[in-house]
Amino acid sequence: MVHTFYCLGVYIAVDVYSGAVHILDKAAYDVLNLLEEALPEGDCPEWVYGKLPEHSREEVRDAWADLQELQSQGLLFTDDSYLDPEAAVLMQKDAPVKALCLHVSHDCNLRCKYCFASTGDFGTGKRMTMDVETAKKAIDFVIQRSGNRRNIEVDFFGGEPLMAMDTVKATVEYARSLEKQYNKSFRFTITTNGVLLNDETIEYINREMSNAVLSLDGRPEVNDKMRKTVAGGGSYDVIMPKFQKLVAGRGEKDYYLRGTFTRYNKDFAADVMHIADQGFRHVSVEPVVGSPDCDYTFREEDLPEILDEYEKLAEELLHRDDVNFFHFNVDLSQGPCVIKRLRGCGAGCEYVAITPDGDIYPCHQFVGNEEYLIGNVWDGTFNLELSRKFAALNIYTRPACRDCWAKFYCSGGCSASNLLVNGDIKEPNRFGCDLQRKRLECAIAMKARKADN
Repeated sequence: MVHTFYCLGVYIAVDVYSGAVHILDKAAYDVLNLLEEALPEGDCPEWVYGKLPEHSREEVRDAWADLQELQSQGLLFTDDSYLDPEAAVLMQKDAPVKALCLHVSHDCNLRCKYCFASTGDFGTGKRMTMDVETAKKAIDFVIQRSGNRRNIEVDFFGGEPLMAMDTVKATVEYARSLEKQYNKSFRFTITTNGVLLNDETIEYINREMSNAVLSLDGRPEVNDKMRKTVAGGGSYDVIMPKFQKLVAGRGEKDYYLRGTFTRYNKDFAADVMHIADQGFRHVSVEPVVGSPDCDYTFREEDLPEILDEYEKLAEELLHRDDVNFFHFNVDLSQGPCVIKRLRGCGAGCEYVAITPDGDIYPCHQFVGNEEYLIGNVWDGTFNLELSRKFAALNIYTRPACRDCWAKFYCSGGCSASNLLVNGDIKEPNRFGCDLQRKRLECAIAMKARKADN
C-alpha cells in the first residue's frame, strides 16, 4: 500500500507498512501513480513511457530505477508485517486501566452552544459535583485495575472542574499518599474554561498538573459566538488574561490552548494564528462533532473549503517556529508502539471516565448513554464483556479502515464520534476521516519541506 500526494509544493509518497516517506521528483511521482502493485524486475516497460509523454525517456528510466531501488531496500510496496488481526484483539483483552477521565463536576459556568456535555450536566438534568469520597474510590479503582502498570494518568474534567477545586486538591493529595505503597506514579491534567482562575488556582495548577488544557476558540468574535456565560455574555475578555498568566508561570510543563471550530468559522487558520499571537505556543483547534440538524455542524459541501484551510494553515506555520499545532504533529522516525498504531486511545479498556456519582463509562463522550455504562466504583462492578468489546476495536476489525493509507496514524478514529454520526462505534465518521487524512498530508508535507530545505 503506497499513498501519493502533492502538498505545499512537494510530491510525496508514503509507504504505509514500512512507514517510509519519500520526497519525489515529478517523473517518479507520475510513474508511481501509474502502478497498482510492486514494480516488476527489469527495465521500465514500454507502456509506462507511452503513458508519460510529458517526460523524456531518460527521466522516466531514471525514475523507474530509483523506485526499484527503494523497493529493494524494503521502503516501497512493503507487505503488512503487523500482527494477525485475532492476535491484536487478544493482546488487549482485559488490559490494565491506566488512565481516568475524572468528572469532578457535572456543572459549568459557561453555556457553550456546541457542548457535547449538554452545557455541563451530560443530558441528565442533574447538575452536581463529585464528593471527595467518590474521588477516592475512583483512585482506589484505578490502582486496583492498573495491575503492574506504574504510570497512571488522571484528567480532571467536567463540566468545569474548577467548580470542584476542593475535590481536585483532595484527590491529588490522596493519590500521592498511595504512590509509594502501591508503586504508582500519578500524572495529573486539568481541562478548564478559565473563568474561575485566580492567583491561587493558577499557582496550584502550575505546581501539581503535568498538563493543562485551556479552552479558547480563537478570535474574540469567534470565541464569544459559541462560548457564552450563563448570563449570555462573551467569555474571551474574562479568560484571556488569566490564560496568559497561567502559561507564563508553567515553565517547561505541558499545556494546550484547545479550541473548536464550527461552520461559522471555516477560516479557522486565522483563529490558530490569533491564539499563537497572544503568546501561546501549543495550540489545538479541532472540528466540531455535532448532530446533523445543528446549524453549526459541517455539511458535506463544506469539505473542500476546510481541506484548503488546513493547507493554508500548514503553509503559514512553515514560517512560524514559535507555534506547535497539535494536529500537525507526526513522528516519522519511530512513532507509537504497535498497539497504539492498531487500536488508538484505549477507551473502554485502558481508559475510562468516571462521573460524580461513580458511574464508569468508556470515555467522557459516552457519559449519560446507559447502553455504554460499564460499572460503578461504589459497588465494584465492571462489565468485562463491554470492556472487551472496546478492546476488540482496531484497524483490522473496523472494515472501513483496512484499505486506508492513514490507518496507522489515526488507529481507527474516535468511537464516540462514530456512534454519534453513524450509530455504530465500528463505523468511522467519513467526514472526520477526510479531515484526518488531510491533516496528515499537511503534517508530512511540512516535514518534507523542512527536510528538503
